[in-house]
Amino acid sequence: MLGALAWVSGRPFLFPSLGPTAYAVATVPDAETSRPDRVLGGHVIGVVAGFGAYHLLAAGLVATTPPPPLSVAGAWLAASAVVAVAATTTGMLATDLRHPPACATTLIVALGLLSGVTDAVVIVVAVAVLVAVHAGRRWLRGHH
Repeated sequence: MLGALAWVSGRPFLFPSLGPTAYAVATVPDAETSRPDRVLGGHVIGVVAGFGAYHLLAAGLVATTPPPPLSVAGAWLAASAVVAVAATTTGMLATDLRHPPACATTLIVALGLLSGVTDAVVIVVAVAVLVAVHAGRRWLRGHH
């Protein structure tokens, strides 16, 4: 479903940290970190932390290629990434919404790869769709 959404919309409904999330909810659905609230909440925290860190520290920079050694751009991108992961970890622990792949989501945002408002919304919608589809499949299996 997300592949079709990405194809039809031209938006990034598929992104690297969605893979580990999909794997976790499919293979260990009863794990604490696979609970729907933790999956969605963890990614929301990751998006918010990454968005804040990026726009505060590295706005306009993108880590598509490694920056030159000791460059100012590299320092700002590294700082954005470190702050985002620290904030995501703190936020997930404080809210009990732990979902490890969300730390990859925060890096995707904090490194400028998907750092716009529309990108942030698409990430959250994609995770919500994944959670909903998985919950629907589990419900259908339980009612047959």
